[in-house]
This record gives sequence, structure tokens and C-alpha cells, in this order.
Amino acid sequence: MIKKVDHIGIAVRSIEDSLSFYTEILGLQCLKIEEVPSESVKVAFIDCGNTKLELLEPTSENSAVWKFIDKKGEGIHHVALGVESIKERMEELKEKGIRLIQDEPKVGAGGAEVAFLHPKSGMGVLYELCEKNQAGGEGK
Repeated sequence: MIKKVDHIGIAVRSIEDSLSFYTEILGLQCLKIEEVPSESVKVAFIDCGNTKLELLEPTSENSAVWKFIDKKGEGIHHVALGVESIKERMEELKEKGIRLIQDEPKVGAGGAEVAFLHPKSGMGVLYELCEKNQAGGEGK
């Protein structure tokens, strides 16, 4: 069902202010920065070998990431799991009693299809299912 950990989402107040820690201090490479209007975030993907780090900067006070930072501060926001056939995976999880945040996948960063499991079903962790498109979307 799960192919790999695709990325780890990290909520930050400012990508501009945070990026130097990852690139200059840790020596990692920023692959790209883009906005995801459907989630009201700007994201930066950092290459970390077998997985990526995804910095999430809210672009609106209505963003779930804004609310997360306001409540918990900056830090790990979600773990994204790479899958194939995301709609089938979502149905399998529903059949097992897992609560999802949405009924249909959304388009995330890089054009990937994404869906989130409710943290109450993930023992307090927000998990994201991420199916990359054929063009190799970076996932949300």
C-alpha cells in the first residue's frame, strides 16, 4: 500500500528566513519553491536523499498551516506517504475505519494528487497520501 515516505512537511513562518538553515547550515539543496493556492501555502522542497523536506509557509490566515503555527508553533506538520492509486488507497482506509479529511484527492504541489488522514485516526500524526503524476510531481 505504501511505497515510501515521500516527504516530511515542516511548518515555518517564512521560507525566506528558514531556508538558509537547510541550505547553508545543513548543506542541503533546495529543489524548487512554488505556491499551492488550494492550500494557501508557499512550499519549498529540500532534497534530503531518499526523501524530501517540504517547508510550508502560510500565505493566508485561513490556511491550515497558519492555524497550526498559531496553535503549536513552527515544526513538523505532516508525514507524506507515497502511494499508487490514491483513490483505491483512500477507500481501503475508509473500510478500515480511518477518518480522512476529504473525500476526494486534491491537487498539491507539483501536480501530485494528495489526501490527508485525520490526525485522530493517525495517533496524533497528520499523514498525507501522495500520488505523483506521470511528470514526477513533487507532492504537497
